[in-house]
Amino acid sequence: MSTGILAIPILASFFVVLFLTPFWIRKAKQIGLVWDDMNKLNSKKIAGSGGIMTICGFIIGVLLYIAYVVFILGKYNFRLIEIFALLNVILILAGVGLIDDLLGWRMGGLSRRSRLILVAFAAIPLMAINAGKSIVSLPFIGMVDLGLIYPLIMIPIGIAGATYTFNMLAGFNGLEAGQGIILIGAVSIVAYIMGNSWLTIIGLCMVVALCAFLFYNFYPAMVFPGDSLTYCVGGLIAVISILGNFEKIALFFFLPYIIEVVLKSRGKLIKQSFGLPKEDGSLDLRYDKIYGLEHASIALMKKLGIKPTEKKVVFSIWGIQIIIVIIGFLIFGKGIMEYANQ
Repeated sequence: MSTGILAIPILASFFVVLFLTPFWIRKAKQIGLVWDDMNKLNSKKIAGSGGIMTICGFIIGVLLYIAYVVFILGKYNFRLIEIFALLNVILILAGVGLIDDLLGWRMGGLSRRSRLILVAFAAIPLMAINAGKSIVSLPFIGMVDLGLIYPLIMIPIGIAGATYTFNMLAGFNGLEAGQGIILIGAVSIVAYIMGNSWLTIIGLCMVVALCAFLFYNFYPAMVFPGDSLTYCVGGLIAVISILGNFEKIALFFFLPYIIEVVLKSRGKLIKQSFGLPKEDGSLDLRYDKIYGLEHASIALMKKLGIKPTEKKVVFSIWGIQIIIVIIGFLIFGKGIMEYANQ
């Protein structure tokens, strides 16, 4: 593959988001699609659902990659079914996320049951092509062929689980986009090591799209991603790991989100992630107990005598995620290399 030509879809994803997001910000404000910036004392209205532009940039980049494979390489059967199935999953998740955004989280949006059912339906394209491998390694049992259980049950659970949990660790300027960059960047590296460079290109299209979006979403944010982005990022992580057959390490990378689910379960999944803004620009705990990693970060900084701010909370969670990714590579690195050398 010509690395020079392959830069085109990646750069396209970046610049589409970079140039279209300001347009979305203006239009969202004109139609009243704005939300409060909850971690600031004098909260102003910020454009919502900006993640739609990120998904547009990502899709354009992937389609350009498909054009490269078909017209330049002449490989009409090169993973095209898998790629179009992936795009269908992302488009369904973007639609579900946008519906949830438009209904409004303050008014409840979609119910938890509705969200889970709809994001599970997003797995249908992967189920239809029997994506991934049904032979899995289970602790104390060894290799087991799950047969139809894998595409019909495990894939929907994986897509719904990754989508729903990624949406939980959110609510701070730049947090979701930065987490997406770290996690999709990590699974893209795994895909490359295991010989799935096509998944790496697709992953990089989303990584650079998120980087462009972060210009407008980082503190102080001019636009919020909305569920239309978080659903897609969580879903894409799951899809890449399923198509690349490395679900175990991807699940390990998701450890902060598993912890987030456990903490939020203490509050019956209804406690908000936001901090309590103070006049000096710092954040205090909104509740008496810890209901998320965001709250844990604020509490720890207060205990250490560090002034908790929105940026510091975001940086601390990014740091935790990077450490988890590094540990994941140390634990699973040998197995990844052995698989790649088969």
